[in-house]
Amino acid sequence: MADYVLKTKAPNLPIPTIQYSQTQLETFNNALRLYFNTLDAFTSNINNTIGAAGLKLPAVAASDSTTQYATVVSGSANNIPTIVAWNTLDFANGFTLNANNTATATYSGTYKITYSLQFANSDNTSDIDVVVWLRVNGNTSTQDVPGSATIFTIPKGKSTTVSSYICGYSEAVFTLNAGDYVGLWWGSATAAISGGAKGTYIHAEAAATTPMAYPSVPSAIGSITFVSAA
Repeated sequence: MADYVLKTKAPNLPIPTIQYSQTQLETFNNALRLYFNTLDAFTSNINNTIGAAGLKLPAVAASDSTTQYATVVSGSANNIPTIVAWNTLDFANGFTLNANNTATATYSGTYKITYSLQFANSDNTSDIDVVVWLRVNGNTSTQDVPGSATIFTIPKGKSTTVSSYICGYSEAVFTLNAGDYVGLWWGSATAAISGGAKGTYIHAEAAATTPMAYPSVPSAIGSITFVSAA
């Protein structure tokens, strides 16, 4: 089965001659045969036991293998919105993953983003809230997507040297026009600074062998899937 749906187009049927012509009839029948073959290929892709298994829809999936800290301004990372980074493109169809950690849609439509962020808290004195939301076509609050924010509370660190962890998982539905780009942003009132102040950050780990063997832990995993035409 093809991984795409063949486009159909009405055939350019030959103009019949006044007198009967076997050649003209064969040409006419051949044009119809080719057209119906295309229709058969179309229906075979969508008429199966798993509905839309033959359709290839716009989607993008990405992850990041690095520990991420909030943006630092004037020596502090607090209350400064920071875009979530993605350094690995896992899959893309109808999307482009950009160097500035946004994704550009090729086609207009309604989409759903699903994400998982491995939050950590190195501050062992208090629980800390983190907010995650979407922005489309910009990096300021005027580009925020209404209703896209989720609040996660990260428990205080286990000790002065051992962080606590939670998985920040959520999703949101939003609309994009062709050429629009979207980014996932986060912020905290008490954000950690690499090598400095303690607080929240997005944690990553390499694959481990002790206390048991397990794969690497990405700091971020996310995907955007097509829901409906706009």
